[in-house]
Amino acid sequence: KRKLMLEGVTLVSPETIYIEKNVVIGSDTEVLPGSIIRGKTVIGESCVIGPNADIKDSIINNQVKIKHSTVIESSVDDCSVVGPYAYMRPKSIVGKDVKIGDFVEIKNSTIGDGTKISHLTYVGDGKVGKNVNLGCGVVFVNYNGVTKGLTEVEDNAFIGCNTNLIAPVKVE
Repeated sequence: KRKLMLEGVTLVSPETIYIEKNVVIGSDTEVLPGSIIRGKTVIGESCVIGPNADIKDSIINNQVKIKHSTVIESSVDDCSVVGPYAYMRPKSIVGKDVKIGDFVEIKNSTIGDGTKISHLTYVGDGKVGKNVNLGCGVVFVNYNGVTKGLTEVEDNAFIGCNTNLIAPVKVE
């Protein structure tokens, strides 16, 4: 922790933060209390991580904010916001300027630049384009009891509240 602080990382209440030795964190990043950062995680510059973020084996680029959320084996590109209370499961790729809001779960999916998934949404096994809006309560119904299917949402689509997209499906 001392080495990170000397390299320009701010650790607020460092006694409450757990960071494994192989983690890389860029300068001007702030890690807030209760955060756990593990594995082969790389965090860029000027980020705000926490409070209470749990990040493992992930790539977090520059100027990202992750608040009260879990990110596992995933990536978040520049200027995106995750949380509060979001859950990014393995193989999730989030583009630039994306909002992954409260109580959103992403699994094995790609989210394009500028997309907003503000709250109470599940995106599993999906490809979501650029500048898409997924409203409150959107569910990617990706499992039929036997196999998992792909849901695709193309650029600039607007999906309203309380929508179930039953895979395989493509929204243009």
